[in-house]
Amino acid sequence: MSDAHGIRRGRLRDRAAAAGSEAALVSRPANVRYLAGSAPPGAVLLIGPGDPGSDVLLCPRTSEGTLVEGRPDEALRVSVLPVPGADAAVAAAGFAAAAGAGTLAVEEHHLTVARYRALGSVAPRVRLTELGSAVEQQRVVKDQEELACLRTAAEIADQALGELLESILVGRTERHLALELERRLVDHGADSPAFATSVGSGPHAGRGGHRPTDRRVEEGDFLSVCLGANFRGYRCEIGRTFVIGTAPADWQVDLYDLVFAAQRAGREALAPGVEYREVDRAARQPLEAAGYGDVLPAATGHGVGLEIVEDPQLAPSAMGKLDACVPVTVEPGVHLPGRGGVRIDDTLVVRPEADGGPELLTITTKELLAL
Repeated sequence: MSDAHGIRRGRLRDRAAAAGSEAALVSRPANVRYLAGSAPPGAVLLIGPGDPGSDVLLCPRTSEGTLVEGRPDEALRVSVLPVPGADAAVAAAGFAAAAGAGTLAVEEHHLTVARYRALGSVAPRVRLTELGSAVEQQRVVKDQEELACLRTAAEIADQALGELLESILVGRTERHLALELERRLVDHGADSPAFATSVGSGPHAGRGGHRPTDRRVEEGDFLSVCLGANFRGYRCEIGRTFVIGTAPADWQVDLYDLVFAAQRAGREALAPGVEYREVDRAARQPLEAAGYGDVLPAATGHGVGLEIVEDPQLAPSAMGKLDACVPVTVEPGVHLPGRGGVRIDDTLVVRPEADGGPELLTITTKELLAL
């Protein structure tokens, strides 16, 4: 992906120049990886003044004097700092000053106050400006290689979840099931889980971000599972809810059907040009109409990519419109305190109707199964 990374850096260089900055310092790890192909711990990327040959990835040195990890873009210059423990961002400011840059745009939302002041002290003649979320905005629309990584991540997550559904679940703890899912993700080729796997049973089911406990799964429980795979840095998400060991009760069927209808409405609303908040409204309205407005999450979906939560946010106050080739989750859910609940979560790619509409990446059945 050397050409892709070089093109991305060129876009950022043009944007910084248009804003009056001769150089840009990227320190947020996901942004460094997006532009450089790798983000060793503590590394920063300097988009230098002038031609692309002035770009440099600055990496801290370990106590053994070696680069920690990663394979950056071969077209990018790499500089390993000579002193172990040195701050790469501070060193980058010195590089920019030495290269004659008069202005340096930085990611203020990522730098601490102490680091920001250190940049100014090492390069007092360089004026620091705000880069803002320029790289995050570039990352929203994915190219074909990024989408291919997300498809693979989704396939891995589907495989891991499918295997779990074939095993005996009664009597096992939430924590045990979560650990097994994470092992299966890696067994099927994931670099790691995309985030901490959530397994909620009984009264814990349907709770967003639930941390697995030692509660044992019982017959008649709702069981909600949310997991994702990280493949080559790209992360997907899938969430499903099942009933354990017996036919579901009437209230479980009714609640499941309601959340399923809401999730389907959100999925069907995905299209280029649709406002973020309109997708949220489509998924939220059926649940609010049924009287669950007070227990709904702040957002019913979000972007995914190098981070599991990226722009756009599908929320009532979100501003902006969807583009094609933007991967998002649609994940409405209802949790009833003391009883449990339902969460259904898919990762999809926004596509125009002429291309078949939204591309569903996570394909595990959404039928209410009794396991």
